[in-house]
Amino acid sequence: MKRIMLFILTNLAVMLVLTVVTRLLGVDRFLTANGLNLGSLLAFSAVIGFGGATISLLMSKWMAKMSTGAQVISHASTADEQWLLDTVQRLSRSAGIGMPEVAVYEGEPNAFATGAFRNEALVAVSTGLLQSMNRDEIEAVLAHEVAHVANGDMVTLTLIQGVVNTFVVFLSRVVGYFVDRVILKNDRDVGMGYYITSIVCEIVFGIAASAVVAWFSRQREFRADAGAAHYMGTPSAMISALGRLGQLQAGELPKNMAASGIAGGGLMAIFSSHPPLEARIARLQQR
Repeated sequence: MKRIMLFILTNLAVMLVLTVVTRLLGVDRFLTANGLNLGSLLAFSAVIGFGGATISLLMSKWMAKMSTGAQVISHASTADEQWLLDTVQRLSRSAGIGMPEVAVYEGEPNAFATGAFRNEALVAVSTGLLQSMNRDEIEAVLAHEVAHVANGDMVTLTLIQGVVNTFVVFLSRVVGYFVDRVILKNDRDVGMGYYITSIVCEIVFGIAASAVVAWFSRQREFRADAGAAHYMGTPSAMISALGRLGQLQAGELPKNMAASGIAGGGLMAIFSSHPPLEARIARLQQR
């Protein structure tokens, strides 16, 4: 319940900020007496598309800690915590990035990396993962998450999300205007045909856009697996960790972080944020 409320409140806050920004820039007035101002509409779409994705990225570390209850290890109080810090530090040096914050959260086996900047990221692992894997497998998972940070995956995914969001907002309103004026022959301002068509198109185009983003997310998982194998000098530990995940019930992450986990999925393969574990293992075995 806490995750749902946090997700709703955060999205409402983001939409409020974007509404104010578009109003101040004057790009929300793309419907004029002379028709649709495509320039203003494109600017409006870009602010909505990139603005929402960028704000989410900038808030990602805070959101991750709040939604999962992840506790950052500032000073190790146990030998296991010290091992986690030392391992992430060593992997980060190999990857050429700054030391991320390291956190542990209560939950079923999973892990994630997030953050807007390569040198100020967050890497978190669940208690379930720590309890169900040996140290070589845990290190492989940590290496996978560090590879995400080193590859700039969070920023790249945000840019792709911003682009597809922009096109969804832009095209849905263009189609809505066309239906209202050309098909329904409405010649007075805009009618319900515009609003209904825009909403329907935004849903349909949004689904198609989700497939594009999911495809990229799957490719970055393969790259992060390869990065983990590179940092560890062998793919065997990563293969073992993925095999172990296949035997476990992976923990569910909040919706805004699902693509950042070591394990994930979707209702259908085309919308899955992660490739099948078998495909990831097969790709590593080819190295």
